[in-house]
Amino acid sequence: MKRTIFLTLVLSVILFAGCSGQTAPTEVVGKEIPVSGGAYTNVSVPELQTMLKNKDFVFVNVHIPFSGDIPQTDLSIPYDQISTNLDQFPADKNAKIVLYCSSDTMSTTASKTLVEMGYTNVWNLEGGFSAWKAAGLPFESGK
Repeated sequence: MKRTIFLTLVLSVILFAGCSGQTAPTEVVGKEIPVSGGAYTNVSVPELQTMLKNKDFVFVNVHIPFSGDIPQTDLSIPYDQISTNLDQFPADKNAKIVLYCSSDTMSTTASKTLVEMGYTNVWNLEGGFSAWKAAGLPFESGK
């Protein structure tokens, strides 16, 4: 009898936990990509969502032509004009900077540029704005 009650309680706890609707937060580890002068880190959409909850970085859209923003975007700087717009980036080259574009092609180029210019904490959204939208997440459409 005690065993039946115990098993019923254990199964109830497991069932309740599984149906609670809460998911564990995504751990942000990213994938380091070595490039000339250092490395940048690719981050997935779920990882970026976690990062945005306690935003501690400059968030930059580098796509041209402009086609929209992910919420909390701080700057829009064309990927091919990064080096001529360094005054818009943090003076501290250890500051965290997260870049994105439509697919991640332009942001990959921009990430490499920043690393080559001495920035040490550069992150790139894998799949870019398209992956964000495909995940059904909110975005601000282009004007």
